[in-house]
Amino acid sequence: MLQRPIPLDGGALLAENKNTRMNASIHMLFMRFDIAAIWINSDKMVVDVQIARRWRLAYLPAKPARYILEAHVAQAENFKIGDRVSFHYD
Repeated sequence: MLQRPIPLDGGALLAENKNTRMNASIHMLFMRFDIAAIWINSDKMVVDVQIARRWRLAYLPAKPARYILEAHVAQAENFKIGDRVSFHYD
């Protein structure tokens, strides 16, 4: 919230303890820009992709998710429901 826009190649990966719809929800209050929200389950499968608009109250994934990737809006087109992803840490 109240941050600079996400760079095209940047983002944030949020993690929950288990797959859930409610705890994987996000809000966009006090956000100054839109984001791509990509929800990923414990099997590393994309379960939902949405453009989250600034100042909207809540976004919930269509199916339970463990991870929420918040990225630049242009990245939304790179993810489709059913895609498998992997995480690499530097």
